[in-house]
Amino acid sequence: MNRIGTSGLQLNEKLIFEHSDSGRCGYSLPKLDVPAVSLPEQMIRTEVAGFPEVSEIDVVRHYTRLSTWNYGVDSGFYPLGSCTMKYNPKVNEAAARIAGLADCHPYTPGHLSQGALELMFHLQTALAEISGFAAVTLQPAAGAHGELAGMLMVRAWHEAKGSRRSKVLIPDTAHGTNPATAALCGYDVVPIESGGSGVLTAETVAQFMNDDVAALMVTNPNTLGLFESDIKKICEIVHAGGGLVYCDGANLNALMGIARPGDMGIDVMHFNLHKTFSTPHGGGGPGSGPVGVAKKLIPYLPKPVVVQNKTEYKLDFDRPESIGRLRSFYGNFGIMVRAWAYILSMGSDGLKFASQMAVLNANYIRARLAAVYHLPHQHRSLHEVVFSDANLPNDCHTLDLAKRLIDYGYHPPTIYFPLVVKGAIMIEPTETESKEILDEFCDAMLAIAKEAAENPDLLHAAPTLTRVGRLDETAAARQPCLSWLPEGL
Repeated sequence: MNRIGTSGLQLNEKLIFEHSDSGRCGYSLPKLDVPAVSLPEQMIRTEVAGFPEVSEIDVVRHYTRLSTWNYGVDSGFYPLGSCTMKYNPKVNEAAARIAGLADCHPYTPGHLSQGALELMFHLQTALAEISGFAAVTLQPAAGAHGELAGMLMVRAWHEAKGSRRSKVLIPDTAHGTNPATAALCGYDVVPIESGGSGVLTAETVAQFMNDDVAALMVTNPNTLGLFESDIKKICEIVHAGGGLVYCDGANLNALMGIARPGDMGIDVMHFNLHKTFSTPHGGGGPGSGPVGVAKKLIPYLPKPVVVQNKTEYKLDFDRPESIGRLRSFYGNFGIMVRAWAYILSMGSDGLKFASQMAVLNANYIRARLAAVYHLPHQHRSLHEVVFSDANLPNDCHTLDLAKRLIDYGYHPPTIYFPLVVKGAIMIEPTETESKEILDEFCDAMLAIAKEAAENPDLLHAAPTLTRVGRLDETAAARQPCLSWLPEGL
């Protein structure tokens, strides 16, 4: 097969400091045509020791060459399972850059920001309709932040009832942030094993449910890409025991227009707008993790809440039972604009079709690779499929496969997660990839499996077509080098 990406021209690049030459400058200013004025000494910045002195073309070429090192969804297929790296349509970016939206200051009075408030109101209404919840808050700034908001509302609901429950049940197939969120909210985490089937059973939940359990945190579809088929019975068991059910909405991309978590009995769920509604990943910066709640949890929503009062939209701060404000202002508005643009452009039929194609694509990859790669669970996959390295011969493992994929021009899938599968290879193609792309990726996976049998050294040495070879990842994690200083400093 023809390899792409890393077999072509590669531009290496020195540090910007190494382009520096004393006295070199990136600009020239005209001679002063006004009298020179001496500024007070305390207002003049001292020169930064070792700061690079470079020309304009040095700077342009340096950062242009660095930009070619980036691997992103605009340049290639991103098969990360769980992370849902779907393509972000550029029309969403254009909408977010409309001057009236991009330049709207969060301190603008309500009567001068009716357009922004209306957009937020309609977005939360649409998310509620898509998911089957009574209300949605847009305030959380990320998925994990939404989890925190949801579990704080669970705690507030119990405390309002005078209930002092201390435990949260979490299956081994739940999303990785769930235990941390529960602990952060002061709960003891009780792990539940899903067993060989990979899905949670109502009988298992019933064994753990008691008067000390505040909630069950479940991911559906779970991190194995399997639908929790017992979810309605599970919710009934938890509710009968006086608890609530939290759903991690990370995998909603498999359900839009097909099933609604609120209709299953879920009480609270966060959305990952970057996973399902095509907004950029936060990357430590601006993200969004709205939270949907059942009617009984509405009083505890973070404040303020966007409401419609006759023909006016406003922020309602009069929420005596609210868990309070989660962050400054009301979340990251630019991300909301992108999500709303996506929902409007897709429509209800388009959202449903997106989920159907996401499921079809994952199952197509499963069908092409299942005869060669070990499939630990036989249930029908939804939006992602999890293989393992059990069938790889000659001491070849998941990490070797991932490194070899780089030589074929592909970003590796998620590896060694979920933890319930030894040597996990977790692939999520999303709906945005064509059959042509999926076939090329599967051809690479099959070629690597053949190499493992016939020439395993190719895998053990990979990657070999990159600027640097295989790095010591353990040392990089434990002894990171995060800065560079010029000689003598």
